[in-house]
Amino acid sequence: MQSSAAKWWNYQEAWDRVVCTLCPKECKLREGQRGFCYLRLREGKELRTEGYGTTSGIAVDPIEKKPLNHFLPNTKILSLGNMGCNLACKFCQNWSISKAKETPVRQLSSMDLVQLARHYDCQSVAFTYNDPVIWAEFVMDSSWKLAENGIHPVLVTAGYISKEARTELFQPIKAINFDLKAFTEDFYFKLTNSSLKDVLDTLVYTREQTEIWMELTHLVIPGANDSDKEYLAMLDWIDKYLGKETVLHLTAFHPDWKMKDVPATKHSDLIKKYDQAKERGYPWVYLGNVFDPKRQTTHCSNCKSTIIERNWHKTSISQERFQGTCAKCNTVIPGYYGSAISAC
Repeated sequence: MQSSAAKWWNYQEAWDRVVCTLCPKECKLREGQRGFCYLRLREGKELRTEGYGTTSGIAVDPIEKKPLNHFLPNTKILSLGNMGCNLACKFCQNWSISKAKETPVRQLSSMDLVQLARHYDCQSVAFTYNDPVIWAEFVMDSSWKLAENGIHPVLVTAGYISKEARTELFQPIKAINFDLKAFTEDFYFKLTNSSLKDVLDTLVYTREQTEIWMELTHLVIPGANDSDKEYLAMLDWIDKYLGKETVLHLTAFHPDWKMKDVPATKHSDLIKKYDQAKERGYPWVYLGNVFDPKRQTTHCSNCKSTIIERNWHKTSISQERFQGTCAKCNTVIPGYYGSAISAC
């Protein structure tokens, strides 16, 4: 793949290192060396990227698959990813691209994405599959082009990004699903090679400093992050810093990559965590990777009437002309439904 100029780096002449400042890893590179993510590499005294406009996969999905349940429900989203990652999650379900060093790629321009989204009647485009942070130059440029053409740019990310880079990358973004993988530094260090503190800082920044619509996904892994103590601490933190109106997706783990010896999450364990969140006043909690229409459907938080019915990724909006308020009791259902974001 051909490389192009990267952003977010500096050259340390005293010890001849190019330092990548895209994410908290701050890889310090010798001549010809690649960063942890593999896409970013040193050439001479500069940082280059092989991620500009190259995609390893592109598809049209229901937006609920991201998952986003309160952002343009029952619409299609164009999804694409690259290869490599700045994390090393041992449970990664996309490891064939996130850990790939060579994979077939397709070259795209920002305008190609606009035209593809229009062709397939997609109101939004998601940078997903592997973490979009590592090809942030193209993601950012394309997001501005998409927004200029009335198409909403979306990120599906772990949120492991530097303060400097996120300020620029997040500016054109309309919605993000953050993968909050656990709530201990030990888990993040041992199972993802990243840091919980940096992720939480990104979540707070997004809530307090941007107008981006955000939802959280929490993959429940038996024996790794599923203790009541850890989960309830996470709920307390979300309540304090993001608010109980935050949309929370609890999803089932399935054995993959380096954790094939760990059993799949029991449906009953997901239901328990769903009930615990509900008992603490979280109105927008959903289960994923399991068959459970009841706990995937959006109900009014006041009168409990059905607003958006879901069965896996099959979605129907029950209330005619729904635009963010319950037709029966006029309660606001936070989200983005085509006009303006209803605040959490």
